[in-house]
This record gives sequence, structure tokens and C-alpha cells, in this order.
Amino acid sequence: MRKLLVAAAVAPALLAALAANAADLPVAPAPVPLYGPPLFSWTGFYVGGNVGGAWAQSNVTDTLFGLNFTNGDSNGRFIGGGEVGFNYQFNYLMVGVEGDFDWVAADNSATGIATPAGVLTVASNNTWISTLAARFGFVADRALFYAKAGGGWVGNNGFTVTNATTGAAISGVNNNTTGGWLVGAGVEWAFAYSWTVKLEYDYLGLNSQSFTIPATAPVLAGDTLTTGNRSVQMLKLGVNYLFNWGGPTVARY
Repeated sequence: MRKLLVAAAVAPALLAALAANAADLPVAPAPVPLYGPPLFSWTGFYVGGNVGGAWAQSNVTDTLFGLNFTNGDSNGRFIGGGEVGFNYQFNYLMVGVEGDFDWVAADNSATGIATPAGVLTVASNNTWISTLAARFGFVADRALFYAKAGGGWVGNNGFTVTNATTGAAISGVNNNTTGGWLVGAGVEWAFAYSWTVKLEYDYLGLNSQSFTIPATAPVLAGDTLTTGNRSVQMLKLGVNYLFNWGGPTVARY
């Protein structure tokens, strides 16, 4: 009993001493967050370049002989140029707009057709292709799967009509620009914070055209040539620099 009374008397003093010592101990500082780089986002303007191939297809017919000079031939050509655009990402979706311009390598290949006037060939060159389209995509972190739709324009240096039998020819007929509708799809990958690479396929459907060769021309004088079923298919590999606005900054403790 006596020991219990002694313990009861000493306990308050001991607790007071412990509290005083604890008050003198230094207080640990609050952890300071370390902020890493912002999360990747597809939102922002971008500019870049591309190379690839284009396949132009059309049927060139005339009214004088009723011939099909190209019969839907599709010749592959090298293309190269650049693009500029803007993306806006919200959650896992992306919307944007893109415009591009590509030069087209020359290709004057043509097939000769025997006519009462001699063996005739008709050739033409698309010299450039430009498109403007909206993009809609699904985002999987740094991968973007997208489709696009809009319009396009093709610059053409006109027709070269040649009579292989006589050697007579006429060139540069009806230089023009033709428009049409565009659909496409692609995949883009951000291999660095501001750099992306993409692979894209586009189909450009073009309006039909016709023109009449002057009556004084040495070949097919007065004849009317009509191009129908015109289209251009493109496969392009591009690299873009994205002026990335970035996502939220993540704090790491």
C-alpha cells in the first residue's frame, strides 16, 4: 500500500519532466514537394515536315475519237512538304485542324493509242497538293489515333498531247488548280516531350474537268478532252514539333 502511494505521488512529477523535455525537442519540418515536369498533353500548335508517295488516277477521254487515253492508270510519285496545325485534348479525345502543302515529282508517262490521225499520247503532271482538314482522335498517353476530313487542291501543269507518228505536239494546255474532298487516317507518336512522328493515309477525290484544244493546234485540233474519276491517294511519314501547352504538374514527396 505504501509503495502504491509513493508511485502515485511521483507519477505527476515524472510526467511533467517528460513533457518539458519533449517541448525542447526540435520539430521535424513538413515535407517539401518536388515538382516534376508537366504531364504530356497533345494540346498546342505544331509545325513539321513530311515525305511520302502519291498515286494519281483519272480517265482521260476525248470527243473526236471516243478514246480513253489513260484508262484509270495510277502512277506513283514522290511527294514532300510541310504541315501546320493545332490540337486540343480533353480527357482521352482530341480535336484539331491541319493544313499541309506538298510538292509532287514530275511524271510524264503515257500510253500511246493508235488513231486514224496517228499514235496519240496524252500526259499531264500534278505539280503540288494542298489540303485543309479537321482531325478527330483518340489519345492513349503518347499515342494518338486519328481520322481527318476536309478538302484539298491539286495544281496541274495541263496536258501534253503528242502524235508519235508525226512528232507534232502541244503542251501546257489549260494549266489549272482543281479542288475536291479529303478523308484520311493516321497514327502519331510522341517520342519526346515536344517531338512527334506520324504515319498517315489520305484519299483526295477531285472534280472532273474538260477543255477544248485550239483549232490551230497541230494535234487533235478542236477536240475536247475530259478527265473523270479523278483521285489522289497519299501515304506520308511526317515529323512534327509540338508547342506543347502541357498538362497539370505532378507533386512528388
